[in-house]
Amino acid sequence: MGGVRQGSGGHSAAIRFRAAGGLLLVAHLLLVGWITLRPLDVPWVSAANVEPLAGIKADLALGGVQAARRIGESVLLLAPLGVLLPLAGGRLEVSPWGSLVRTVAAGAMLSLGIELLQTGVPGQVVDIDSLLLNTFGVAVAHVAVVPAARARLRRGGDGRPRVPLPREDTSQGPTPTIPRVGIAP
Repeated sequence: MGGVRQGSGGHSAAIRFRAAGGLLLVAHLLLVGWITLRPLDVPWVSAANVEPLAGIKADLALGGVQAARRIGESVLLLAPLGVLLPLAGGRLEVSPWGSLVRTVAAGAMLSLGIELLQTGVPGQVVDIDSLLLNTFGVAVAHVAVVPAARARLRRGGDGRPRVPLPREDTSQGPTPTIPRVGIAP
């Protein structure tokens, strides 16, 4: 989502956006790490859930409010990555599908890493449904925010099309040619 405007200060604005995105990304990941990887003092721990959708079904059996809270927590935990990863990447001119695939894949890998790290943390258990819901949250946040934000930033933020900076001429003149030499008889 990087550079905002071209012209005077456009490049520094792009750097500021990327830096802010990187800083927010690190802060969010530290918060997620603290939430998910701290030891819990619990009298007992449930078994790991490795059957897809079994945990979601169990949450739904608890009732609407409790299910919405538990499922919503998993969806929202990594959802900001759907916006922060492209922001930290800083690219405006990118394929929307490619950006979505890269962002969702990175979110899934981060969620998988968290689940694997939880195996060594007392009181924390692996839950495949957390991985699915975390990844879903990343995808929803990306689709809801990033394409519109990139389009707005490409227009220059004020609705007017952005005027590109003139490119420096990096050519070094015409390509040298060698006159044809006949083949020996």
